[in-house]
Amino acid sequence: MSNMLVKQDRLRIFGLLSPAYLWLTVAIFLPLSAMFYFSFLSEVPFGDAEWNFTTDNYRAFFETPTYAILLWKSIKLGLMVTLTSVLIGFPCAYVLAKTIQGRSREALFLLVILPFWSNSLVRIFSWAIVLRGNGVLDRTLNAILPFELDINLMFSTPAIVIGLVHSYLPYVILTAYLALQAIDDSLIDAARSMGAGKITILRRIILPLSLPGLLAGAVLIFVPVVGSFMEPRILGGRVGTYYGTVIEDQFVAVFNWPLGAALSFILLAVVLVILALASPILRKAQT
Repeated sequence: MSNMLVKQDRLRIFGLLSPAYLWLTVAIFLPLSAMFYFSFLSEVPFGDAEWNFTTDNYRAFFETPTYAILLWKSIKLGLMVTLTSVLIGFPCAYVLAKTIQGRSREALFLLVILPFWSNSLVRIFSWAIVLRGNGVLDRTLNAILPFELDINLMFSTPAIVIGLVHSYLPYVILTAYLALQAIDDSLIDAARSMGAGKITILRRIILPLSLPGLLAGAVLIFVPVVGSFMEPRILGGRVGTYYGTVIEDQFVAVFNWPLGAALSFILLAVVLVILALASPILRKAQT
């Protein structure tokens, strides 16, 4: 009888989880399998083109130093955007979790999630209007300051960082907010009653307990930023050539899907290695 109940529970659990498994199979594993297959082809298997299996696409990465240089450039961009987002997002999350209540919190939450409600191209071109020479930022500062400034951040690395931070900042704010909300206020009050200062409370209580949320947000930001291509291409101009833009060119401009697929899987492997190296820190933060 007990075995029958166990089987029924397993079937019930499988029935509840099957839509998620089906979605993962259709939306993730099948496209990844197709791209992995394409990465070993000499030509796209469309039309009358002759193709065969080869490892030349992966060999091209190691034989062409430009790819490795651009990959390292993208990793540095990911680290820069992640660090900037954490430095900006953590204070915002703390204010939302521990300082503001009621309608003020709702209004700030609306501002935080507003980037999710707008099209990515609209956000990027809006920043292009703000950051270009004689743009919104330039005119506003010249109208306020008593001296003339020539501010043109377009087609530069700071412009790319600003656009990416604006797009991905909500991730670290929301994950840090959830971690900060879970901290019992009585711990902070007890530390204050024992004479601990604000810096001590931040360093010994708030930061350690909120670290899992911060790291989760950092991972959610770093992974997509390393492969980003829209913000670098539009806001970076000539300096906006990164690993992600090269991959996009292989699919869109050059129509060399096998090389683009191989470069994509190399990027995936590098990101997985970085996350594996960082996993001891992640596990330690969760304990």
